[in-house]
Amino acid sequence: MIEIPSTILDAFESYLITQYPLEGCGLISAQIGDEASLSKVVAWFPCGNKAHSAKLYELDPLDYLKADRQAEGLNQQIVGVIHSHTHSDPYPSPTDVANAPDPSWHYIITSLRFPSPSTRSFKILNGKIKEENIVIT
Repeated sequence: MIEIPSTILDAFESYLITQYPLEGCGLISAQIGDEASLSKVVAWFPCGNKAHSAKLYELDPLDYLKADRQAEGLNQQIVGVIHSHTHSDPYPSPTDVANAPDPSWHYIITSLRFPSPSTRSFKILNGKIKEENIVIT
């Protein structure tokens, strides 16, 4: 399970729409603490898509570094990544699975193929995909 404030969900979905027709991406953070707190999103950081593609994303390394430093300064840690799928369902592609850098992360995907964004979250461990519930607070 992952908890996302509605303001953060709305903000990152709006950002992803502005990146269309390319995939958009960003990072999410949580307060450093016990395991439960790491599933409560407190901030998000938009990042450039270095791949400049409608079919895949690559977090801009400089944006990643800035987000990590900003989160650290707020006593937070990066706990996941968000990105859009421009023409497919919000489900990890084989490329998403192959490039999943951290098994503890939340992988949030927003599909833009429908009139309204559709967002789902997943955990990816050893190539296995497990959907997790999103609780909007």
